[in-house]
Amino acid sequence: MSTKSFHPDRRIRKSKAALKESLISLMKEKDFKDVSITDIVQTADLNRGTFYKHFQYKEELLEEVIDDVIKDLIDSYREPYQGVEAFSVSKLTSSTIKIFDHVAKYTNFYSLLVKSNVLFGLQNRICNELKKLVLQDLANNPLHSNINADLLASYQAHAIWGMISEWIQSGFTYSSAYMAEQLLAILHSIHSKNANRIT
Repeated sequence: MSTKSFHPDRRIRKSKAALKESLISLMKEKDFKDVSITDIVQTADLNRGTFYKHFQYKEELLEEVIDDVIKDLIDSYREPYQGVEAFSVSKLTSSTIKIFDHVAKYTNFYSLLVKSNVLFGLQNRICNELKKLVLQDLANNPLHSNINADLLASYQAHAIWGMISEWIQSGFTYSSAYMAEQLLAILHSIHSKNANRIT
């Protein structure tokens, strides 16, 4: 395959990335309803034609931004589990916990969660995605019959989001490495008197 065939895809990715960064930057300054497509393309140093090649409306652009974040969140959560059949807390290291690296990667986006009405419902969506991931883990690692899997998954999802939310509210005072270390310490504390399999 010639290198020429890569150029259009690279240009598309670059243009879309610029539009997404522009939108997030503008939403830090004003409400989404007040952001115009002209604002977006001017901030991105692109023209309106480029915008309409990829999106019909600014809402479609925002939805793709959200989809990108959710996909990366899922990939980051699953990182420590890749290629592992049975996963134990005792073998987990803070460097394999990538969810806080994910949040750091999208700092501007996550900062908007605490002040943007448009993104308000996204907090619930993130918790629901985390809950699904925990339920998948539980399906592979059955619990004692007296533990309700849905309740446990909800508990764990909201606990993780609680740490992320606290980090956001603090203005990202701590490093992502420190947050991973703290999560690992919490997991060790919770599981120290129980079976060490992550459930």
